Amino acid sequence: MKDPAGLVVYVGKAKDLKKRLASYFIPRPRMTPKVAAMMDTVADLEWHEVRSETEALLLEGKLIKRWRPRWNILFRDDKQFPQIRVDLADPIPRFRIVRARNSDSARYFGPFPHQQAVRRTINEMRKKFGILLVDANPAPLPDGRWRLYGDVRSQIQKFPNEVTAEEYGERVTAACAFLEGKAGEWAEQTETDMRAAAAARDYEKAAELRDLLDALRRTTEKSRRFLRENPLPRRDESGALDALAAALGLARPPATTECFDISHISGTLAVASMVRFVDGQADKTGYRRFKIKSFEGNDDFRSMEEVVGRRYSRLAEEGRAFPELVIIDGGLGQVGAALSAFRKAGLTPPPLIGLAKREETIVFPEGRELKLPRHDVGLALLMRIRDEAHRFANDFNADLRSRKLKESLLDEMPGLGPKRKEALLAHFGSIQKLRQATVEELAQVAGVSDKLAAEIAKFLEGR
Repeated sequence: MKDPAGLVVYVGKAKDLKKRLASYFIPRPRMTPKVAAMMDTVADLEWHEVRSETEALLLEGKLIKRWRPRWNILFRDDKQFPQIRVDLADPIPRFRIVRARNSDSARYFGPFPHQQAVRRTINEMRKKFGILLVDANPAPLPDGRWRLYGDVRSQIQKFPNEVTAEEYGERVTAACAFLEGKAGEWAEQTETDMRAAAAARDYEKAAELRDLLDALRRTTEKSRRFLRENPLPRRDESGALDALAAALGLARPPATTECFDISHISGTLAVASMVRFVDGQADKTGYRRFKIKSFEGNDDFRSMEEVVGRRYSRLAEEGRAFPELVIIDGGLGQVGAALSAFRKAGLTPPPLIGLAKREETIVFPEGRELKLPRHDVGLALLMRIRDEAHRFANDFNADLRSRKLKESLLDEMPGLGPKRKEALLAHFGSIQKLRQATVEELAQVAGVSDKLAAEIAKFLEGR
């Protein structure tokens, strides 16, 4: 549901659209106070058909997180649907439930909208496939095998507790195949056992198997993932741009905007992002990422000054137009740093503002602050642009962290220089594939002799 300016004010789902809408389009005296207040703002409707309740729940959550409608309460925080993560690069991979998907070498399954079902399923998978969950601490044995549990009786009774990595890997492969949706045989057997228990009047067991069958089906139900693309039509942001221009005192609505954000982890791996929006829509071809080059450490102000200076000095050198509005993720300090970058480069800045997370306050270079109502369409657009810059910066930071972790393993090998290390990573693409390579395959990399290939294989085998 959208207001006259096109801002999404409510997102809902329904099995029967006609019945659901009938609960809103009723005489006002029959409305609850909340519905009455919401319907006073609704001017337009938009709907999207999906194939299942699971897809509806996933899409509802994604759109609420993206548009942050005023009248939605659920899904407004940063919590995400659970996913199952398994790091196949580990010699003994363990399965765990996580909320966030990182840019690492691990494999992810999901998201799963039914939280209780996925928790029940992963615990049953431990017994069904003999796999380890995150609470297990497998221990290496002197003969090269692994002891999975100290006390196996209550964990994986029908599977050997001491195995080779290869033997355990077969279990992991079977578990992954199940999570990919290949659950037919297990589900069929569970249903057969359930019916047999019911026929034998063992109703307690039948109910337990019924619940397990429901969990299996909910977990492996195939559904399209709505993680990146928005399946709904692009909306007209002209109303939001007009409102923004009026609030900021601009001569005309800003057709082009660019927004900067800094990301680091405890002062390390500092990076910056810049996202570009045209007519209120993301122009991903114009996105840019920056590594901080002029210093090391935790200084958001210096980082902001560096990347803003680099961006607009380059545009000036190439004779390209500046955006009509520059947005900085931060307060007066970050805005001042961006303004300093223009001055040092001898450039005239375009309209420049900051958006501080503290009460979503707009900050101007001269120190003036502006707080727009939270339902203001112009503020909503600013927040979407800022949130996109934040996401883009965090993704870049995660990519770098993952890359550093992968490269650090090879850094530990004596006698392996940076050129050979880069050649190995470029040839195989990941540490995981490098681990799986034979000595003969390693020797095919430029600069790697047969002797060095054998040493690399031995080195990786122990890690």
